[in-house]
Amino acid sequence: MWAITRVISRRVHGTSFITIPKLSGFSIVSPKQVEVEYADGTKFNFSSEFLRIHSPAADGKVRSIGGEKVISGRRYVGIMSAEPVGNYGVRLVFDDLHRTGIYPWDYFYELGSNKFGLMRNYIKTLQKHNLSREPPPSRKR
Repeated sequence: MWAITRVISRRVHGTSFITIPKLSGFSIVSPKQVEVEYADGTKFNFSSEFLRIHSPAADGKVRSIGGEKVISGRRYVGIMSAEPVGNYGVRLVFDDLHRTGIYPWDYFYELGSNKFGLMRNYIKTLQKHNLSREPPPSRKR
């Protein structure tokens, strides 16, 4: 578990700035789930798929379709490890070999505060482009 002592202000829900509480806990519950807790008692649980598709990395194996960034086929992705990055965040290493996303603690709060809307928009975007959360079928040789 890592802790952070500074208070962060960040725009959440795109409307106003809020003060993000101090991080009090971070744990990988299973390869498919992460739990992040803040000092005010706020707790967020994230699936590895959700974190993977919202990776802050520029190269997140993104497919650009009509100007929209879309990551598909990550329903069963898992987290292999978490590496602390200073006092401000963590690098998550996924089993699809994505490892360049550094997640600041305030980003987890932003994701958690918007989780259901973000997931709903993700699914709508996949449907719009006839893509799936399911991984593509493996090629037989």
